[in-house]
Amino acid sequence: MKEQQTLITRDWLAIERTKLANERTFLAYFRTFVVFLGTGLTVLKIEFFSELKAFGVALLIISPIILIIGVIRLIRVKQTIRKHYKI
Repeated sequence: MKEQQTLITRDWLAIERTKLANERTFLAYFRTFVVFLGTGLTVLKIEFFSELKAFGVALLIISPIILIIGVIRLIRVKQTIRKHYKI
């Protein structure tokens, strides 16, 4: 049976960069969610945009979907990292 080798610094840093990239990607999804949600609410609340009500509703429907996709992706990639690097 092979012994599990300890990670050298270069490998450990590569894993940490991968984890940070995964978190940055989630934050991009989160920023998009906040922008869609804010824009949708603004379109619905300001009378000047009354002809764009359907667009505002669409943004409000799409925004939680974007957040859910981001959370699911964050969890899946995190599990893949753990499984691949056995950490």
